[in-house]
Amino acid sequence: MSSGSSYFLGRPTPGPPLPLPDAREAVPSSPRLLGAAVCALLALGLTGVLFVWTYPGQWLDGLLLPRAERGGGYAQQSTLLDPARSVLAAFGSTLLLAGLLGAVLLVGLAGRRLLAALVGVGMVLCAVVVSGAAKSTLLRPDLQVESSTTHNSFPSGHVAAATTLLLAFMLVLPAGARRWLALPGAAGVTVIAAATMVAGWHRFSDALGGVLLGVALFCLAAAALASWPGVARPTPGAVEVTRRGGGAAWRGLAETVVGLVGLGSVLLVVVPGLSAALPPGALVAILAVAGLTTLAVGSAVYLVRSTDFARPSNRSTKG
Repeated sequence: MSSGSSYFLGRPTPGPPLPLPDAREAVPSSPRLLGAAVCALLALGLTGVLFVWTYPGQWLDGLLLPRAERGGGYAQQSTLLDPARSVLAAFGSTLLLAGLLGAVLLVGLAGRRLLAALVGVGMVLCAVVVSGAAKSTLLRPDLQVESSTTHNSFPSGHVAAATTLLLAFMLVLPAGARRWLALPGAAGVTVIAAATMVAGWHRFSDALGGVLLGVALFCLAAAALASWPGVARPTPGAVEVTRRGGGAAWRGLAETVVGLVGLGSVLLVVVPGLSAALPPGALVAILAVAGLTTLAVGSAVYLVRSTDFARPSNRSTKG
């Protein structure tokens, strides 16, 4: 080869280093959370339109939870009726609700998440107010559906309060601790929803609407906290999770599936005599609410999986 060859025989010049993912990418942006809130609100609206204002929806509600032939009530003829009423009486206690909201504030204060705790408490109170206003405002037309009434009970305030209470704890807990509360918390929400249906307080669509309302309020609250300066910050290792990307998504999906299977096993195997104690329609309604609640709560937790709503300590700020 001649000395004038244009081929370079030395070591190649290294190119510019690839940029590392910004830590801020690990924190879900407000638009993303607002988008999730809009999706939850749309699902809530579609559920209301379908089950409240259409013949097939009212018929399906009546098929799952038919009215009693005598007395006209929706209470299910089951040995679980009295326990369901006891659960609702306990959860409806003002003292218990105040204690649970106080626990949210205490956990938030201990973890430097007081602002998140205040937002979480407001989220629960908002769920109670909005559900009550919706039930008194929305009209349920008489579509000549057998075993249906014109009394509107959509959405369930008890289920909305239980869902937002669970998600309020998600705001004040460290990100790593949320997954350990997600499944037991979803089971607790399912118990409240099942109690309202067995006791005849709410239809299947009411329970589903309460869950969707709670998730929508949580996404709005998380979006507000994420946009608040100095509140939302990535959790340790969040940049690595962002770098892996798809692997984290598949892991989250796998955890959701495991949660669904686990909750279904609890309802069908661990709880003795559940299938024998309930009519077929009520059993299907409870299982459907259980699965949808687990999916909704798991999705909400996944959205904020790499975000901590704690303010940095003075020591870390000085460092």
